[in-house]
Amino acid sequence: MTFETLCKQVAHLLDEPEATISETENLLDRGLDSIRMMSLVESWRQDGVEVDFITLAENPTLSHWWELISSAKRHA
Repeated sequence: MTFETLCKQVAHLLDEPEATISETENLLDRGLDSIRMMSLVESWRQDGVEVDFITLAENPTLSHWWELISSAKRHA
């Protein structure tokens, strides 16, 4: 998992070009809903990255999510 992969996954779920999504933009305001967020959580868990929905929802930005994923990968 890389930051680029994260951006691609989110852009795909939003059906938007990656370049139009800011690292600090609230993804919920952008249209990412809870069902799509849960699909990300499940996908990441299958890749061995343990994150939870509540933590993602507290600060729904690419930059924060990358911090969480990076931290989870270091502790795995």
